[in-house]
Amino acid sequence: MIKGLYSAVSAMVMNATRQQVLSHNIANMQTPGFKQVLTTAQDFMQNQGVYSTGRTINPDIEYIGLLGLGVQNGPEFVDYQQGALQDTGNQLDVALEGLTSFFTVNTPNGQRYTRDGRFQRDANNDLVTVDGFQVLDDAGQTINVPDGEVSIGADGAITVDGTAVATLGIGVFAAPETELTRAEGNLFTGPAASTGTEVPRVAQGYLEMSNANPSQMMAQLVEVARSYEAAQKMVQNQDELLGKSIASLGRIG
Repeated sequence: MIKGLYSAVSAMVMNATRQQVLSHNIANMQTPGFKQVLTTAQDFMQNQGVYSTGRTINPDIEYIGLLGLGVQNGPEFVDYQQGALQDTGNQLDVALEGLTSFFTVNTPNGQRYTRDGRFQRDANNDLVTVDGFQVLDDAGQTINVPDGEVSIGADGAITVDGTAVATLGIGVFAAPETELTRAEGNLFTGPAASTGTEVPRVAQGYLEMSNANPSQMMAQLVEVARSYEAAQKMVQNQDELLGKSIASLGRIG
């Protein structure tokens, strides 16, 4: 019964964590460039199950397989599939087409990468993200965008009233699922230089939306809630059985 109790509790803990991750995804369904986080589950521990024949002379033990002792959360990973592009008409909104390219920005914690292209000018006319982080050019420098008509080409080249200003710094990674790590907010950490060969394509006046699917997220949230409730009932049942067993043993003694 103790094993059953541990198994049920481990299922509750795992589903509670899954619920937190799903809530994080749902909260960011309207965040441009957001990449949903996926969870995995794995065995907590396994023991070899044995069966005794009951013979007192030359007792024989047969192995009947592995006995699971519960589940635990496995590694989380980011789904880098591209989200839909939304036409905003804003000349400082930009989106990246493809799966392996990311805008380069500078934060107080160092260089970061993002797919969130909601750019704007700050008080000094420097190009910054919606969170105020400086957008970097292809030389790793900040980008100053004077007042005027801004045009951003498919290659990331920025011009103002026809005059070249800079080119967006874009990191390209051959395997973002292993090279990049989730950081603060909608940012990622990774290698200081590109490792991939994909030619990034920039779309001005568009934003890449979150790749979290609302209907899937809600269905998974309902499934997790039901799984948690079922595990909770198992804990209650195991607790009741354990209490009855203890009471019975006490009467026998």
